[in-house]
Amino acid sequence: MTHISDAPRAYSRTHADTFRQQLHEFLRIPSISADPAHAGDMQHAAEWLAADMRAAGLDNVAIMPTAGHPVVYGEWLGAGPDKPTVLVYGHYDVVPALMEDGWHTDPFEPVEKDGKIYARGATDDKGQLFIHAKALESYLKANGSAPVNVKLFIEGEEEVSSPNLVPFIKEHLDLLKADVCIISDTSMRSIEEPAILHSLRGMTYMEVEVDGPANDLHSGLWGGAAHNPALALAQIVAKLYNEDNTIAVPGFYDDVVPLTPDERAMIAKTDLSEDDYMASTGVPAVWGDAAFNIRERIAARPTLDINGMWSGWTGPGPKTIVPAKAGMKISSRLVGNQDPHQIFELVKRYIESIAPPTVKAEVRLLTTGKAALFPFDIPEMQAAARAYERGWGATPIFTRGGGSIPVVAEIADLMGIPVVMMGYGLDDDGLHSPNERFSVEMFHRGIETAIVYLEELAKLRS
Repeated sequence: MTHISDAPRAYSRTHADTFRQQLHEFLRIPSISADPAHAGDMQHAAEWLAADMRAAGLDNVAIMPTAGHPVVYGEWLGAGPDKPTVLVYGHYDVVPALMEDGWHTDPFEPVEKDGKIYARGATDDKGQLFIHAKALESYLKANGSAPVNVKLFIEGEEEVSSPNLVPFIKEHLDLLKADVCIISDTSMRSIEEPAILHSLRGMTYMEVEVDGPANDLHSGLWGGAAHNPALALAQIVAKLYNEDNTIAVPGFYDDVVPLTPDERAMIAKTDLSEDDYMASTGVPAVWGDAAFNIRERIAARPTLDINGMWSGWTGPGPKTIVPAKAGMKISSRLVGNQDPHQIFELVKRYIESIAPPTVKAEVRLLTTGKAALFPFDIPEMQAAARAYERGWGATPIFTRGGGSIPVVAEIADLMGIPVVMMGYGLDDDGLHSPNERFSVEMFHRGIETAIVYLEELAKLRS
């Protein structure tokens, strides 16, 4: 049986080396959004991406300014109004990387070894977003057209929490209008077990400060009558969880959407054994709410984690003080229907209620992000499953992601369209870590899968 995707798939194979060398060029640009010293590199990366889009045959390619780093946009709308329009989102910025972090090779000089491309951004997210650019190019060069309309929307601030993304989307709703959004910034457990995420957790990130005496006190002169802020903080922390390892904050679970039997059955297909979890993390034992399996705990249930604590003297040698302050940063991963701001208010109210009256406790909100949850039986998701079967060569699993990509919920809310998260990386690709890598085979399989997905989407009504 002949498919309109056959010639583009053949084109992607004959141009595989070219596509990979182009990716190497892209990866050489140290587009670190968090470091002002790399502002020029950010502009260079945007210009490089725009030039590649133009060469591929996209129209109306533009580098669009924001209050921070620019957005790169390009489109091909030749399929016409009776065909669906696909919005592809990705990000060209990366997190910092230095040799002294533990890299074996220069993080911004790509190296191919043992079937993998080693470089910062290889899998997060330059390699994965580039898959979609090359899939569209393969259609336009091989067939002269694509089966659907495609818009590429690539931002440069994802690694700094996308502070200017929502204003940009609101200002350009007409430009970005589409029927479905595709994001490839996720991963799978193994190459033969592709995963389509239909859920991501949200985030409430807070900072707690406990104040005691006006200044650090000599513990010999004043200790024993002043409540030590470090102790008070520890007493607060001890009350955040119940004996059964559930979160003790009143009302915390009220809005959690319960897992359906079908969802639990799907999640069970990717569950981890205790031995696997301990081997992957190095923990001596598994912990958590025993009412849920490990995969449910790390992907489908809300959390409250202490990310850091500080107080007193931590330098070399003794310094006998009662510290004036103590503090911690805590994050809460949220699931469907939990509101990040409401969770902040609940946690704030609870911490203030359990703080000893002998100290002052202040809870501050730092950042938030909404959770995203989509049914996995919608046509756009099922089209993605068929694309993996035909293009990747394996039947995918629908699963939930434990991390947070705030743009997913924002696009769904602001544009009213489903978001399909088609990951092409591996869980152990080392994103944000030294020696980040991306499988060469998965890069090329991803291009063919993205090619087939556009054909599958063309079968759906606009």
